[in-house]
Amino acid sequence: MIRLNIPGMTCGGCARSITNAIQDVDADARVEANIAEKSISVETHADRDTLAKAIREAGYEVRYA
Repeated sequence: MIRLNIPGMTCGGCARSITNAIQDVDADARVEANIAEKSISVETHADRDTLAKAIREAGYEVRYA
């Protein structure tokens, strides 16, 4: 399980964009977004740096939890 903080995730649209970016890397990834905590938890075979890069390319800042 990988947990990342996404300071700019403020709504469901943001969460969907981030989920899509992650699933572009790993289509089987299971993503749980917590908008209130501005964080995501991901079950994936990809490493956190690859996920962080995809999220940044989608326009969001990423901080490691």
